[in-house]
Amino acid sequence: MADFVYRTVMHDIKQNILDNKYEGMRLPDERSLAEYYHVSRSSMKRAMELLSQQGIVFKKRGSGTFINPLYLKNQSLFRYEGSNLGLTDSLKVPGKKLGIKLLDFHVVEATAEIAQDLFLNKNEFVYEFHRLRLIDQQPFLLETGYVPIKIVPELKAEHLKSSLFNYLEDTQNKVVTKAFLNITVEPSSIEDQKLLKLQTTEPVGVMAGIFFLDDGTPFEFSTMRIHYQYMRFNTFVNLNQ
Repeated sequence: MADFVYRTVMHDIKQNILDNKYEGMRLPDERSLAEYYHVSRSSMKRAMELLSQQGIVFKKRGSGTFINPLYLKNQSLFRYEGSNLGLTDSLKVPGKKLGIKLLDFHVVEATAEIAQDLFLNKNEFVYEFHRLRLIDQQPFLLETGYVPIKIVPELKAEHLKSSLFNYLEDTQNKVVTKAFLNITVEPSSIEDQKLLKLQTTEPVGVMAGIFFLDDGTPFEFSTMRIHYQYMRFNTFVNLNQ
């Protein structure tokens, strides 16, 4: 019977999320939810665990449980397990050499959408960067990323010519342990065709994702446009499970 209880609660919370019934993208605490649904704390905890495992919500240590913005946008997530979330380490190709070419790097005020995705306040600033990734000097991925200045205030252009996640771990002992990604395919743009060497009739793979630190803090929002021949990324990483 308890099995049906927590699943019923989980489905109701999912619907409330879709109906925008939680202010500030934040859910009430487990005790309040348990009292509201008249269920035990253990049933409520199980329901929240399932929502977290599905990528619908995430917990930020010391702050509470929040709704994943990408779930609201797409309601379709992928999940994978691995040892490193950075593309530098996770997209290894046997016998091939990976490279990064930094195209642009500057500071901008976060747009309303970026601020929501990274849980920033109004008027906060982020680093915006564009990088081209290569395999044996052949371009295969065009990346646009946004990182809050307050998390890595000393970030410089040279740090973005290699793994950003490794730099974060080496300098601040912070680890990116979770990512929520949306994966699609669309017609290539003029920029895609120029930088990724695509024909006008060839598509491009697109991954949009939010990457989280191990304490639940959103660290980066990134959009990656991938040459269709290399579009093999189809899993989700969570190192906390």
